[in-house]
Amino acid sequence: MTTRKKLIINLLLAGVVTGGGGCKKFLSTLPDNRAVITTPEQTSLLLTSAYPHSSYMLFCEAMSDNAEDKGNSPLGVDPNSFQINIEAFKYQDELSTTGYDLPITYFDSCYHAIAVANQALVYCNNADSNNYSAQKGEALLCRAYAHFMLATLFAKSYNPATAATDPGVPYITTVETQVFGTYDRKTVQYDYDMIENDLVRGLSLIQDASYGSAPKFHFTLQAAHAFAARFYLFKQDYAQVVSHASLVFGSSDPSTLIRDQVTEYGTKQYNQIAIDYTLSTESANILLQEGDSYWPTYYYQYRYGYGQNLNVQLFSPGQNVTGGTYAVITYGSTPQFFNFPKFVNSGYASFTSNAVFPLLSMEEVLMNRAEAYARLQNYPAALADLNAWVSKNIKEYGTTIGDLTNSSLTSYYGQSLQASLIDAALDFKRVSYFQEGLRWFDILRLNIPVQHTSTDGFSSTLVADDDRRLLQFPLQAAQEGVPLNPR
Repeated sequence: MTTRKKLIINLLLAGVVTGGGGCKKFLSTLPDNRAVITTPEQTSLLLTSAYPHSSYMLFCEAMSDNAEDKGNSPLGVDPNSFQINIEAFKYQDELSTTGYDLPITYFDSCYHAIAVANQALVYCNNADSNNYSAQKGEALLCRAYAHFMLATLFAKSYNPATAATDPGVPYITTVETQVFGTYDRKTVQYDYDMIENDLVRGLSLIQDASYGSAPKFHFTLQAAHAFAARFYLFKQDYAQVVSHASLVFGSSDPSTLIRDQVTEYGTKQYNQIAIDYTLSTESANILLQEGDSYWPTYYYQYRYGYGQNLNVQLFSPGQNVTGGTYAVITYGSTPQFFNFPKFVNSGYASFTSNAVFPLLSMEEVLMNRAEAYARLQNYPAALADLNAWVSKNIKEYGTTIGDLTNSSLTSYYGQSLQASLIDAALDFKRVSYFQEGLRWFDILRLNIPVQHTSTDGFSSTLVADDDRRLLQFPLQAAQEGVPLNPR
């Protein structure tokens, strides 16, 4: 057994939560023979498990307005994940307790990542702590990221008027030393304060040189700023969004960093597009991680997802603010199989799937900055960011289609310039991350209503502040004194 595997196994035993589906406890018994970490390099190896290695895409995509009833049966699809797709579309609390792609599996994975980060911080805060600065920075950012994702999915979105009273998620900062403990959800404001503290401290310590040959699987300085841009967008601190997003791009023109769907991806074959989409050499990818999920294998086959109505509504020529055609190509012989090639299944057996997922990438950073500029009333800068995206994503750009203008935006959306700029940023982000679950985060943040109907008689509208927007904590959490979300 390799040293790295020993470290990971021992942390699984000592962590706050064990991964793999089904929240067993926030705590586990401590082993007697944990591997002892004595060098910064060993701490870095440990930190490869301080990231969530589970996916939110299946349930987030199904809950969003990117899903409709395609009416197909689960032919050849993993039945458990097919059931998750159904329950998520109907805003039902998940009935399954084990398996990939469950909300509680993602919950477990995040708290396991937090446990690893906290253990790494113990090793960093030793007598030789000055030599562990880079590892401490990564651990702090990992802890901040996992807590942010938990707070986003399992608590209310940040609202400055209510954050001080809205229940948050338990923010864990220490290595547990007992089997049973008391966990306090505190508030969303508390979580955001703690996330920001870890984020700022981590940013000051990050050293890209410590990541060797795989920097995009770690919180580089660029990835940390990309995460900060997302965090501050949720916190509604738009000046900080602009600042951190601009540091992601540096002196580069953003249009040279995002995916070129017109002249690059549009000329490749399906399999090559899927491979290239998550390559570490792709400039658009900022932070990548491996995860166990059935989504890469079956994402186009689930009943509730990308079908004919969404295809016509969003991807027909002329059905967007530019008047042109989105360059991203829809594959699939029928609406039951519509998909965009984004994932490569590297599973070692038919019953499992391990794939690489992009956690942070350039298109999101660009659209987050465009929205922030618009909210700060810097309309020319917002327009410039939108047109950077248009130049690489509209087939006819440079021929029959040119840049967006203030008048073309307000005419299409029928709103003020500020609202039109924001809507365009949201639309472009939605198209960029279709079938990746990211649309759900904007729905949460902005309280966007979603209506779902299916041929079996189900019909429901997710209105603003609907309790079902909050994923439910694992039932086992209530046994440890953690209040569940209202239903």
